[in-house]
Amino acid sequence: MFLGVISYVVGFFMETFIPRRGFLRYLNPGPFNKKENAFAIIMASASANSALGTEVLAVQRLYYNITPNPVAAVFLLFSSQLLGYGIGGMMRGILLYPSKMFYPCVLPLLSTLDALYEGGRAAQKKLRVFYIVFSIIFIWELFPEWIFPLLTGLSIFCLAAPNNAAVSRVFGGSNGNEGLGLLSICFDWQYISGIVNPMVIPLKAQFSIFLGCATCMVVFVAVYYNNIWKAQNFPFISQLLFYENGTEYNQTLILNANYEVDPTLLAEQGLPYYASTWVVWLLASNLALGATFTHMLLWNWDDLYSAWSWMTPSSIKQWWANFDWKVWQADGMREQDIDDKQIDPHHKQMLKYRDAPNSWYFIVFLVSFIVALVVLYKTNSTLPWWGLIMSLLLATISILFFGALYAFTGVSVLIQTFVQMIGGYLHPGKPVANMYFVLYSYNTVNQAQLLLRDLKIAQYAKLPPRAAFTAQIIGTLLGAVLNFIMMNSIIDNQREILLSIQGTNIWSGQQPQQYNSQAIVWGGLSHELFSTGQRYQWVPWAYLLGLFVPIPFWVLHRYWPKLHADYLYTPLIAYYAGWFSVGINSSYSSYFAVAFFSQWWLRTRRPRWFAKYNYIVAAALDGGTQVMVFILSFAVQGAGGASHLFPEWWGANQGGNYDHCATLN
Repeated sequence: MFLGVISYVVGFFMETFIPRRGFLRYLNPGPFNKKENAFAIIMASASANSALGTEVLAVQRLYYNITPNPVAAVFLLFSSQLLGYGIGGMMRGILLYPSKMFYPCVLPLLSTLDALYEGGRAAQKKLRVFYIVFSIIFIWELFPEWIFPLLTGLSIFCLAAPNNAAVSRVFGGSNGNEGLGLLSICFDWQYISGIVNPMVIPLKAQFSIFLGCATCMVVFVAVYYNNIWKAQNFPFISQLLFYENGTEYNQTLILNANYEVDPTLLAEQGLPYYASTWVVWLLASNLALGATFTHMLLWNWDDLYSAWSWMTPSSIKQWWANFDWKVWQADGMREQDIDDKQIDPHHKQMLKYRDAPNSWYFIVFLVSFIVALVVLYKTNSTLPWWGLIMSLLLATISILFFGALYAFTGVSVLIQTFVQMIGGYLHPGKPVANMYFVLYSYNTVNQAQLLLRDLKIAQYAKLPPRAAFTAQIIGTLLGAVLNFIMMNSIIDNQREILLSIQGTNIWSGQQPQQYNSQAIVWGGLSHELFSTGQRYQWVPWAYLLGLFVPIPFWVLHRYWPKLHADYLYTPLIAYYAGWFSVGINSSYSSYFAVAFFSQWWLRTRRPRWFAKYNYIVAAALDGGTQVMVFILSFAVQGAGGASHLFPEWWGANQGGNYDHCATLN
């Protein structure tokens, strides 16, 4: 939403002040319109997407003291970002064109674009609401983000028992890796809407997420206080590796000069431990991954059938006979059954534009694949060529299932733990190879989902497909360079915080920490820790168990439909059963309060108001928050250099947790 606001302001400024005569007239051919705004948003979105490749590079700098060659690093980002675009683009017929694939997360942005450009009295009312809400939340966010950070997580229990460790673990949550945030009240929209906007996700998905989160709190507390996997030796929530006595594990002491695990050195140091809540997250995410495949096949077989129906000899022969190798001559005109009720009506209106044919996306994929092969060997990644091919095969299968789930619900299930497990067994003893394997599989899935989401924006905004294709490619290439520059700047200025366990409520190294520890454990020690009979043997088994999780619900719905078992998304329940294993957790009481107020009370009791204003208010809340957070990041929070915390007072406990819960070692 931030990109939508900024692009509109810049576009309107250019329309107003750039002369329409003389040489500059080419920069201002007419009024700034909806399609131009959509083009700018899509290009900026492709550029702004955080590249997982930066985590590989960050881990090498933070934990291996390796500074990658800048040119190789940028080409690494190029290839890893564009592979997903190539594969996702070739799946548009399955994951974009059908009306069921509606991507709810884009609705606030599109509602705003309609209000800005449609005109008329109704649009003016929407726009007035947008400006009012945007202004209020813009000013408000100055308080929880800087002046009064206690508002990030107000907990009566923490204020009543500020020195109680158990209270901190269960009720604390205003700072990273503090606690579960049970019954905390969050007044910071930055965190309430941090993952997904609660006013956008359908109620069915919200209810499943709620069940998963409730399960997570119960399981985390049970595991910790029953000392399962020696839980009480380690922090309650952490992504790092530890020795058995609770001190941080020094991974460099078990690696040889080629960054491979040395059995002799490993015997001296001993096997590392995870914080037990992180093990639960691994179990839950693997359960969810397995459940996704079964759930989608049981409930959405007809929606996905075309993904493999073409694999008959006759279909392949026909495709080969009709394939035009002169891709530059493709006219892009498509034949589509306009009476097909399964096809999105917005897509039918796009048929008048020339399409970006599948061959274009195939070329993007092919060039990115070749660049990736070169980068693998030029950066000493230790990942062989066949490992890259395996990672892309995994990604292609995952894009189909997890892309469909994302299109239905707006919730993205991460496949990182699964591909790390596969990579670990394929390349044992090679943690760096594991990082690259994950990069080219997990990141490819993520990029494909983002490509398809942004193409849905183009479809709703009636932006021609070739313009959308151009915007995404240019934005991705520019974004790779910007990601690399920003990564180096943040590491240079926030290195100590990135290496700390808890971090702050602004900066945290949780992502590179977990990426590194996962690479060490799966890439170097998968057999020693996860094979049958070993300490964490149930983590890989959870994937197979997950395949059976949706079956009882499907049987219940088939024979007793009045029980409404179809209302549950089993992958989301399983996934969120380990969700509180990282980050700031104080926002979830507020998140679900807003979610049920919007998606249940407003939708059922005030349906006309919901239809008119729900998504425009959601957009305004996101937009105002993101603009203020952007300003504060560079002004006072250290994105551009030294940070300037607000002077300490009761509402800004700079020396500990902002909610005044005990700070635990």
